Amino acid sequence: MARVTIQNYYQYRHAEKPGWKLGWTWAKDEVIWSMSGAFAIQRGNCSSFKYEVPHSCKPDPVIVDLMPDAMPRNRCDGCCRGGILASWAIDPSMSYSSFEIVVGNLEQNSTGYKPLNLTLLAPGPGYTCGPVRDTSPTVFSVIGGRREEEVFRTWKSTCTYSSYLASKTPVCCVSLSTFYNPTITSCPSCSCGCRVADQFATSCIREGVIPSNLLNADLVRCTDHMCPLRIHWHIKSNYITHWRVKLTVSNYNYGRNYSNWNVLVQHPGFGQPSAAFSFNSTMLPTTGVPEDVALFWGKAFNNTELLQADQYQVGSVTTEILLQKDSGSFTLSNGWALPRKIYFNGENCQMPLPDAFPMLPNGSLSRVPCRLQFLLLIAVYLLTESLLGYDIHFILQPFNL
Repeated sequence: MARVTIQNYYQYRHAEKPGWKLGWTWAKDEVIWSMSGAFAIQRGNCSSFKYEVPHSCKPDPVIVDLMPDAMPRNRCDGCCRGGILASWAIDPSMSYSSFEIVVGNLEQNSTGYKPLNLTLLAPGPGYTCGPVRDTSPTVFSVIGGRREEEVFRTWKSTCTYSSYLASKTPVCCVSLSTFYNPTITSCPSCSCGCRVADQFATSCIREGVIPSNLLNADLVRCTDHMCPLRIHWHIKSNYITHWRVKLTVSNYNYGRNYSNWNVLVQHPGFGQPSAAFSFNSTMLPTTGVPEDVALFWGKAFNNTELLQADQYQVGSVTTEILLQKDSGSFTLSNGWALPRKIYFNGENCQMPLPDAFPMLPNGSLSRVPCRLQFLLLIAVYLLTESLLGYDIHFILQPFNL
């Protein structure tokens, strides 16, 4: 018997619906006699067993989590969350999942062989798992914590994530706007690929033209950027001691929702106190990153689900953020008030180039001869006495009981 635990140590990457899938290849002819807390999605060929049929005879089983409403007799500690793993920074208590497994058909005098070729989908691709290795046996408490017992054996594997393996193109992009510049900096064109210049192209759906039998969750609204997701950062107001930002996440998918989403923002202004009105937020510790990093996610029973687009509008969630100014470093020039990087669910979003950032109005004015400047200054003074300016390891740990 073994207990298998998947632990998510990523700060802002999680496993969302429909949940994780864990697979491996048996070293010999092992079978799964029984399981609790999860199940193998295929039984395989068990024709060689005449009396008692194993739970799965597949040489390469794939395991998925049980749902929260699973029967008590099928449950175990740490199971039955529908395959959802929260990110470590948001909810450590929900960042792991466990199940128990009874393995049979072992060779005589065998103490068991490590499984091979570990694979993890959470729920999509992108994870690469290292070999399963022996580690120090797990110690657990019994008799109310008064006695410690050591398991027979513990194996461990670490799985790491690559955005490139998961998707060859970015999945999100960033657009920018400010109160002091009427120009909106759109997502860079073709941020997530380009569409054919054909009104009947099937790579996307034109606004208002949605088939009634939509089955493809990857179809998105036709845009210049072709991204499934867009994050918009708008500098809304500038006060003496604070400034206000509106952050909006838009979902252009016509067949996919995002559950328990999160947005990570790298920005120099988060070194000072901040407050988000419609999202949860926290600061993340960083090493070697010049700007501070803030993580935002939805509030329970309010906006934890980012809904798909429909024929009338895209799905979206939004909040306003109030940031305190640092009088020694705050400035609106050179794009200081705009983010350096933004991530959605751990995926790096395509940013506009710095030279496309909204600039202060006087930044684009050409130099005026000094004599003309003096005449303009006199004219302005005569007209008015004063001008006011408003300033974001998975561990496999089986052990024998």
